[in-house]
Amino acid sequence: MSSEKVISTELNDLPLLKTPNKSEEVSSHRRVNINILLNRARKEKEKETRTNLVFAGLTVSLMLIVGLILSF
Repeated sequence: MSSEKVISTELNDLPLLKTPNKSEEVSSHRRVNINILLNRARKEKEKETRTNLVFAGLTVSLMLIVGLILSF
């Protein structure tokens, strides 16, 4: 295979990137809206917290199940 074919197949395999909405990300004056950044940070923190709670719940459930099995 020539290098041109390899490069063209690699470009076809790349995932499509999502472009942000202009009104949502940047105002018309090319300034960043701090409220948008704060909301994004809050959403990410909530997502991390939810994920941590799910893992903690699964861990506790696993410990309870193993404890029940070992007690019999």
